[in-house]
Amino acid sequence: MIRYALVCSQEHEFDAWFRSSDDFEQQASRGLVTCVACGTTNVQRALMAPNVVTTRARASEVAQLDVTAPNVAPGGPDTQPMVSPSAADPEQKAMLEALSEIKRKITASADYVGDRFAEEARKIHYGEAEERGIYGQATSDEARALVEEGIDVYALPILPDERN
Repeated sequence: MIRYALVCSQEHEFDAWFRSSDDFEQQASRGLVTCVACGTTNVQRALMAPNVVTTRARASEVAQLDVTAPNVAPGGPDTQPMVSPSAADPEQKAMLEALSEIKRKITASADYVGDRFAEEARKIHYGEAEERGIYGQATSDEARALVEEGIDVYALPILPDERN
């Protein structure tokens, strides 16, 4: 895995992990790399210094967090960049704890519909199924189509504990 420092057209800076340089280029050209702050797909690599990771530093690293743009459901862990928060940063640790609690509450009070998410969201939106909270998987194209139809969808992040 390669960690890139990225910057969007609004000058928001963030880090993301990719399998290779080609993987970054392919995802960026398909609009799959999005700014974690504003959601734009106009993202490029920033200048960065080399990073040498020692065994001690590696032991303290926090697992990676998948992120997607607001209102776009995740296309799966292989299609999203991963942001690695610093274990030493208490603000990021608090953010991860808050995200974990939010995700737990959402999944506890909603129905899991798996890969039928887009289909079920449409049924609910158009009154063909009872109104209720749902969660599941959708491709980026399915999520964009839902948003274009006026159906609100939000991504649930894949949290570090879920990768272990």
